[in-house]
Amino acid sequence: MNRKKDDNYKIAIVNSSTFGRNFPDLMEELEEIGNVTRFQVESNAPGGELAEKLAGYDFVVASVNPRFSREFFRQNDSVELIARHGIGCDNVDISAATDAGVVVTRVEGEYERDAVAELTLALILTCSRGIIPASEAAKGDNWSRRREFVGRELSRMEVGVVGYGNIGSRVAEIIREGYGADVSAYDPNVADAVIAKNGINPVGFEEILTGSDLLSFNASLNDENYHFIGEEEFEMMRQGVIIVNTARGELLDEEAFVKALRSGKVRCAGLDVLEDEPPDPGSPMVNLDNLYVLPHVGSYTDYSLRAMDAKMVEDIKRLAAGELPGAVVNPAVLRAENRAGVRR
Repeated sequence: MNRKKDDNYKIAIVNSSTFGRNFPDLMEELEEIGNVTRFQVESNAPGGELAEKLAGYDFVVASVNPRFSREFFRQNDSVELIARHGIGCDNVDISAATDAGVVVTRVEGEYERDAVAELTLALILTCSRGIIPASEAAKGDNWSRRREFVGRELSRMEVGVVGYGNIGSRVAEIIREGYGADVSAYDPNVADAVIAKNGINPVGFEEILTGSDLLSFNASLNDENYHFIGEEEFEMMRQGVIIVNTARGELLDEEAFVKALRSGKVRCAGLDVLEDEPPDPGSPMVNLDNLYVLPHVGSYTDYSLRAMDAKMVEDIKRLAAGELPGAVVNPAVLRAENRAGVRR
C-alpha cells in the first residue's frame, strides 16, 4: 500500500520526449500511483524557476536537462525523488540533493550499454566510409562521384577510446574483437590492469590524443573534464583524425572543435550530443559538411527505452510503498532522515 493516504502522489515528467510515449502500459502503471504531469522547460531554466514549477510534486522523472541545482533544492521542499531517465546524473547537484534529503536514482548502465555502443560504431563507420555523402550522390544520380568516396578501414586504424566505463569498454570490445583494430583506452578512474586484461592498451591522456587515428569519447561529465578537449588538445591530434562523441557535448570546446573541423585537422566527426540541445539553427555545429549530428538518440532502441521506462516506474512504485529503489546515486541520503522516509 502506498504511504500517502490523503491524496494521490504528484509525479512530474520533465523534458523527456520519450518516457511513456512508446509503452502505454508502463504509463498506466505510473498513473495508478498518482497524477502525472509533463513539463517542458528551457534547458537552462534557473533553479528557482524550476523549484516553483515543481512545487507540490513528489516524484520527478528527469531528462538530461535542465539542471537541478542547489538553488532548486533550497527552494523546493516537496520533491522526494529525482529519477534520472538515463545513466548520467551530471545535471543533478548530488551533494545538494543529499543535503535536502532527496533520493536520486538513475538507470543501470546495462540498459543503455549496447544501444549507445552500437550507435557509436554506426557513427564511426559513417565518418570513416563517407556513407551519407555517397548515398546522397547515388540518390542524385551522381554515380560518377564514387571515386570521391575513398574511406578508411577501421581494422587498419589506431583507435583511442576516451572513457573506459560501461559504454566505452563495450565500444573498445566491439572494435577490438569485431574488427581486429589496435585499440587504446584512457580513463584515470580505471586501473591499467583492468583495461589491459581485455586486450586494450592502457595509455595516458597525451598518448591517446597523439597516437589515435580515431577518437571515441565515452566519458561521463564531471567538473574536471568540462571542455577538456580544447584548441591545445586538437593541435596534439593527428592530421585528419576522426572524432565521435556519444557521451556529453560539454567534453569538447565547440569553438575549438569547429576550428579543427574547418581546418581539416579533424577529417570528419559524428556527434550524438551537443553542449546546447537543440542547437541554434545557425550554429556551425549543424552546418558543416564534415560533421554529422544526431538528436541525442543513443539509447533509442525498443529494448533500451522500455528498460529505462520500467526502471523509472519501479523506482517510484518502490518509494511510494516505503521501499528502497534500485541504483540510488546518493546512498548517504539513506543513512539519515530524508523526505521519502526510507532508510537502508
